Amino acid sequence: MDKEKILNLIKQCTREVAPELEEVPLKPTDSLKNLGIDSVNRAEIIMMVMEDLSLNVPRIELAGANNIGELADLFVSKLEV
Repeated sequence: MDKEKILNLIKQCTREVAPELEEVPLKPTDSLKNLGIDSVNRAEIIMMVMEDLSLNVPRIELAGANNIGELADLFVSKLEV
């Protein structure tokens, strides 16, 4: 799966968890924190994405992502292993 598909999946999960962002154009440089996503909702988004990708990655390994694009990069790297 390529980065673009993973980015779209992250955006979809983000909007499911935070419906108020439905009309907000989400960019790879957007930080979930700056979008108003708290740590509980961030964990929920990550779990949803991992479930869709059939991945099981310790969340601590994804903690370094500063924005949606970096999170997608981390998922891509985990899928390539």
